[in-house]
Amino acid sequence: MHVSRPDLVPDASLDRSEMEALQREIADAAVFEDDLEFDPAVLGDPLAASSSEGEPPIVAGVDQSFLTNEAGDQDRALSAVVAVQGGEVIERVHAVTSLEIPYIPGLLSFREGAPIRDALEELSVEPDLLLFDGSGRIHFRQAGIATHMGVVLDAPSVGVAKSLLCGSPREDLEDLPEGTRVGIEANSRVDVEDGTLLGYAVQTRQYDSPDRYINPLYVSPGHRVGPETAADVALALSSSYKLPDPVRLADSYADEAKHGLEE
Repeated sequence: MHVSRPDLVPDASLDRSEMEALQREIADAAVFEDDLEFDPAVLGDPLAASSSEGEPPIVAGVDQSFLTNEAGDQDRALSAVVAVQGGEVIERVHAVTSLEIPYIPGLLSFREGAPIRDALEELSVEPDLLLFDGSGRIHFRQAGIATHMGVVLDAPSVGVAKSLLCGSPREDLEDLPEGTRVGIEANSRVDVEDGTLLGYAVQTRQYDSPDRYINPLYVSPGHRVGPETAADVALALSSSYKLPDPVRLADSYADEAKHGLEE
């Protein structure tokens, strides 16, 4: 995939204040509204996708696994990308890249951005939408990994996180029915006016039992996608599992490729 903003590429050699300053530039450049070249409604309707003009959109899920050295320290990232079109996997690629910095909350893209770029460069297809296992606008500086990579590549992107990094739910999130979405708004921890809608807690799956409970996902726009569409996408692409299928498949492929390297 082509890098549209080389000046904003994650650079692990920056110090923390420089990284945070770069994230603010990313947030200023990000577009948190729909600018898509396809109708997102086709993602949840196979009949609409098959009857629409042209080919169904290509959605690529991105996830990572990590490799350890002899001392037991994580020293390499295995970035996996799975491209799905019309519900079928059309390509799987991965890349292994050395890790330059440890994990720092809020600065994930500087640790994992380069490995992800390397994997995306292996793709022969051009995705219409990228789904990341991580945050988008639900981020202290509105620049989670989905936003950072989306802006750098100028690609529509969505962040799908398993935990809430910042912001406040507008309603109680306990035991939400399947299909429910609850707005996540900015609070004092986010560099934007309090109350700004950052994304949604999305209940993609739920047990039909009072004794078991599935937590929601925290879905937010990365770039060129609005918050409502980001939530729609997460619901449309979640079949029998909590995670949207492209991200779930990327997670599974990352583990598969990792085991292959370790054998």
